[in-house]
Amino acid sequence: MAAYEGFAQVYDRFMDNVPYAQWTEYLQEIFEKHNLPHNTGVICDLGCGTGNMTIPLAKMGYDMIGIDLSEQMLAIASEKTIEEDLNILYLNQDMREFELYGTVRAVISLCDTMNYLTEYDDLVNVCRLVNNYLDPNGIFLFDLKTDHYFKSIGCQRFCDADEEGSFIWDNDYDKEKRINSYALTLFVQEEDNRYERFDEYHEQRAFSIDEVRCAIEESGMIFLAAIDKNGAPATKDTDRVYIIAREKGKTPLQNL
Repeated sequence: MAAYEGFAQVYDRFMDNVPYAQWTEYLQEIFEKHNLPHNTGVICDLGCGTGNMTIPLAKMGYDMIGIDLSEQMLAIASEKTIEEDLNILYLNQDMREFELYGTVRAVISLCDTMNYLTEYDDLVNVCRLVNNYLDPNGIFLFDLKTDHYFKSIGCQRFCDADEEGSFIWDNDYDKEKRINSYALTLFVQEEDNRYERFDEYHEQRAFSIDEVRCAIEESGMIFLAAIDKNGAPATKDTDRVYIIAREKGKTPLQNL
């Protein structure tokens, strides 16, 4: 699953069109709907990358933990966190076997991080771990790019360039296996005007909502909803689906 190694240092430059602020507001709405207001426990950002969701949530008053497989991505997240004078715990771990020091109020995983789990059993295992580390009735919220989205991209080459660099994106989607693979080559201008090349290869899987529901229930969690960016129930034409699940199995302390 290793990815975003050499690319980490230019990730934010090429992802500046992602609506992180809009996603943060959307998360807050979902949290409040499920009784998770500010300053009520810890939130874990699984696959936090360079902290583009972790840091805004920390600014809003949430206590944050960020987990990512890439040391380089975490190094950049840490630098940004120091610049913002925030206190965030970052852990360099594989989400398929992550460990926390205690339970958290919620776990989030956005920017299609969960699509990188290309095996159903890995999806179940991550959900089991999440269920284990959630507070009683805690929330797990993650997004997934869908089969509909990957089919819309298909097998294409995308290219773009500006004054600071360029990229070539070769995309391929296997409709039967529902595996989307892409080879990404970037040329980034350095201070001496030379261009440095970065190469990345990624694979992501399109899970159906039924598969996700089964994985969540098999892990012991409660499946709550599969919605689109507007909060409406996801359909076969939804490009990005948001999944909400709830912890099951622990007894709140006040009931002991």
